[in-house]
Amino acid sequence: METVAVKEIFKNYKLFEEVKLMGWIRSNRDSGSIGFISFTDGSCIHSIQLVYKNNETQNFEEAKTARTGSAILVEGQVIESKQPNQNFEVLVKNFILLKQADENYPLQKKEHGNEFLRSIAHLRQRTNKFGTIMRLRSELAFAIHNFFYQNNFVWVSAPIITSNDAEGAGENFSVISRNVKNFFNKSAFLSVSGQMHAEAYAQAFKRVYTFGPTFRAEKSNTNRHMAEFWMIEPEIAFCNLEQLMYFSEEFIKYLIRFLLKNCKDEMSFMNKLSNNALSEKLLNAIKEPFEKITYKKAVSILKNDVATNKVQFENNSIFFGMDLNSEHEKYLCEKVFNKPLFIYDYPADIKAFYMKLNNDGTTVAAFDLLMPGIGEIIGGSERESDYQKLLKRCNKLNMDPSSLSWYLDLRKFGYYKSAGFGLGFERFLMYITDVENVKDTIPFPCSYGSIEF
Repeated sequence: METVAVKEIFKNYKLFEEVKLMGWIRSNRDSGSIGFISFTDGSCIHSIQLVYKNNETQNFEEAKTARTGSAILVEGQVIESKQPNQNFEVLVKNFILLKQADENYPLQKKEHGNEFLRSIAHLRQRTNKFGTIMRLRSELAFAIHNFFYQNNFVWVSAPIITSNDAEGAGENFSVISRNVKNFFNKSAFLSVSGQMHAEAYAQAFKRVYTFGPTFRAEKSNTNRHMAEFWMIEPEIAFCNLEQLMYFSEEFIKYLIRFLLKNCKDEMSFMNKLSNNALSEKLLNAIKEPFEKITYKKAVSILKNDVATNKVQFENNSIFFGMDLNSEHEKYLCEKVFNKPLFIYDYPADIKAFYMKLNNDGTTVAAFDLLMPGIGEIIGGSERESDYQKLLKRCNKLNMDPSSLSWYLDLRKFGYYKSAGFGLGFERFLMYITDVENVKDTIPFPCSYGSIEF
């Protein structure tokens, strides 16, 4: 008899009479002549109750001693359950203990705090919560690739080791060889973004995207920062800012709809953990158009509401040209509009060098997308297509143009217009699952002052 996945049994248990299962014990309760095992094989969120009985289960005594976390193989009969919260259970006929877990297995049948579980990231995916989050992570990655495939995008593998700092902020990790001095004959870094390389490929394929790991050497250990995280960065030739905002809204809504449709059990579980607030938040996000306001309008709203004592911030000094704090963004998104919010046309001085300068000579064609409960989730812009303007911008920021010669050269060879954005994969997963710390959305998190795995 071939083993069957728990997932398949839950689709329609009535199709099964005898089954062979291989997986792990989540809990084992022995009541003398009868015992009950909560069993999982990782194929879905659900566990199956295994019932083993004296004189009916081969290796009954072995079943009694099997600990939580142990790997087992069982053969048994699928029967109707008398328990009100389950339709069926498996009456075990033969029990085989494949590998006994040690007594100090840390995931016992009790509540474990997230901070503790981060310290055992090699095991936390065996819990219901983190098993669900990581399964949703996998499904979300599939949905992302599927969306771009359906919209005729070409996937580009942007380099992880690169000679440029895409953001111009200098918050990057240097790459060196232990054995070869000056391995690349120039400075090399772990990539902070695949955007520039995507721009090069967009000039050949029109629609491209990157999806891979990126790295930031920020001395920050907040609940929204990590040193390693994944980014999705589409780049579209012949695209302006208005079109890009429309596209990014459709992208976000597609991903939400995909998970609500295809991951009902997982989303229902996460909704319960959020006290049933998650479902309402996600449904609200997809049912109406996102709000759009200029940066200038955002500053005006904030200044007015502070002046009239409608709201007071830790930073009440609101002025045109400031980099909005998270408290300001949170207020605009959640209190003023109570919906996803685009803020666009930011001052050039607070944005990256490659963003297209607007006709006013002060602002750039850039936007941030803010989502309730999470804040900024996407940053995007139209790119500066004028070679001289881009060169001038580099010089103004004391950036060495020679280190970006290949990127500047693109403007000489048919670069008419291009636009793109970056979506932080883990930050979006925070929004989808309603978890409070981005470190709980990646298998093995690392951040400033902490790398354990």
